[in-house]
Amino acid sequence: MDLVLSSLINSTTIALLYFIISLCLFLFGFSKVVHSKTKEATIVEGAWPILGHLSLFSGTQSPHRVLGTLADKHGPIFTIKLGYKRALILNNWEMAKECFTTHDMVVSSRPKLVGTEHLGYNGAMFGLAPYGPYWRQLRKIVTLEVLTNRRIEQQAHVRVSEVQASIKELFDVWSSKNNETYSSNYVFVELDQWFTHLTFNMVLQMVVGKRYFGLTTISEDEESKRCVNGLKKLMHLFGVITVGDVIPCLKFFDFGGYVKAMKETSKELDKIFDEWLKERRHKRTLDEKVDDQGNQDIMDVLLSLLDGTTIEGFDGDTIIKATILVCICMILNI
Repeated sequence: MDLVLSSLINSTTIALLYFIISLCLFLFGFSKVVHSKTKEATIVEGAWPILGHLSLFSGTQSPHRVLGTLADKHGPIFTIKLGYKRALILNNWEMAKECFTTHDMVVSSRPKLVGTEHLGYNGAMFGLAPYGPYWRQLRKIVTLEVLTNRRIEQQAHVRVSEVQASIKELFDVWSSKNNETYSSNYVFVELDQWFTHLTFNMVLQMVVGKRYFGLTTISEDEESKRCVNGLKKLMHLFGVITVGDVIPCLKFFDFGGYVKAMKETSKELDKIFDEWLKERRHKRTLDEKVDDQGNQDIMDVLLSLLDGTTIEGFDGDTIIKATILVCICMILNI
């Protein structure tokens, strides 16, 4: 009896081991098939435990050249680690097109960075808002009412008048210099600054109906300098990667003082935008009727659509100021 029981146990054990080995082999083969179908992009070697590949960008070489060198070595698609976050690098237009067409839902959102929080009205800016109901509503408003070909055509007179005024100012500079005792008819003009003023006047006229340069009053000159300096700082700080963006546990340490600069810049620009809104609301209350569609600037359009409304927790003033900031940065492209 003991011998029969022992033989039965041995047979059961062998059968169980055979089943386990067969199952392991099946699962291993299945995992290889799945892995081959969902093969991930090559991960660049040399990542540090916490910093990832940030050390690659610590030298004097520009980031795009560093990425270009990596692309020559690892191909048109690869992955690097920015702190704890992984970043997919594409160096091929066909793959980029596929990402934004076939797989657009995967890359439709944006990460919430420190700059988004302090400079982008905590995600209210259309260009930085995460994918969701708020982003979809703002996209609809911007594409149908703000940045449209019809709106650009309606404001063509602004561009024409600003170019004419700029040429006249150039002529006045030449004429005033020519009347003085100069041996040459040539006048030196800093065209970089001149074109900056022309573009800035053109954009602000279309967005908020203001013209900063070519003015004589001291208060307007000071406001123009505040606005231009604030926007330049904003665009610079948006390109900064803070420590908190890549290592969240160090978010409260402001290495380099970038977070402080972001808060100060945001506060300064928000104060200017509040003044613009107050002036425009006062003007609209004085006028019996709002200008027709042909004479409306972007601020008028946004006030007509969003004044007094709330979208996904953001009040109308915040949305208007954030959208105006996006429009200025997009069109001006400082």
